[in-house]
Amino acid sequence: MRIMQVRKRFGQHFLHDPGVIRRIVEAIDPADGERLVEVGPGRGALTWSLLARAGTLDVIEIDRDLAQALEDDPRAPGHLRVHVENVLDTDFIGLRGAGPPLRIVGNLPYNISTPLLFGLLKQRAVIGDMYFMLQKEVVDRMAAPPGGKEYGRLTIMIAAYAEVEALFDVGPGAFKPRPKVWSAIVKLRPTAEPRFPIGSDAALRTLVTAAFSHRRKTLRNGLKSLLTATDIEACGIDPQLRPETLTPAQFGILAVRYGGLQREAERQSA
Repeated sequence: MRIMQVRKRFGQHFLHDPGVIRRIVEAIDPADGERLVEVGPGRGALTWSLLARAGTLDVIEIDRDLAQALEDDPRAPGHLRVHVENVLDTDFIGLRGAGPPLRIVGNLPYNISTPLLFGLLKQRAVIGDMYFMLQKEVVDRMAAPPGGKEYGRLTIMIAAYAEVEALFDVGPGAFKPRPKVWSAIVKLRPTAEPRFPIGSDAALRTLVTAAFSHRRKTLRNGLKSLLTATDIEACGIDPQLRPETLTPAQFGILAVRYGGLQREAERQSA
């Protein structure tokens, strides 16, 4: 049997703990006929359990040696579809085609987790749900309630488009080689439309980025280049509050106001 070497440039840490693998598969609970896509299958720790439950499986693997090893496995022919590509470039809309919504699963390399999450949310119309192993710090930020230090831009931008549920933590010993940090499993269920009014993605992103670039400042000071204190009060929000105290939906209200002011300014200058 060929032993695959770890490619550091791909951020590879291979899951090997049977108990953790079983717990992940139980959380996903795949059923025959569902369209499962595994991102970064690596040596196949999850792959064969998922395939046994779903009947067929698409996997996206950037490492050609690992992809070839999966294709050569006797369990693969007729059931496993291997896509050798960078998942950041994957067209999930095309991958779904006319089939059922995609269920996406993966142990994500830490260096691509955030751009991949936002890339997937842009294609959320074809995605039913997602289950990812991520750095625990990232999952804590994704699922954070208002008021804590973990709550911020990532929390709000994901909350606008998906329900987030942190499922359970995974220690470094579950991987080879051992990472230096804990990991966690998170479930995301995207919604076709934003979960609360935001005006536009660009408006929300601008507001949230500005606010959390100065998270120790009040909204009055942190957003002064975008909204006046009067504008903030008109949204029913105290301009003396700090950004981490606002809910995602309240940031949506501010984004709607900001977007409206931008459109009005554009009309007047036209």
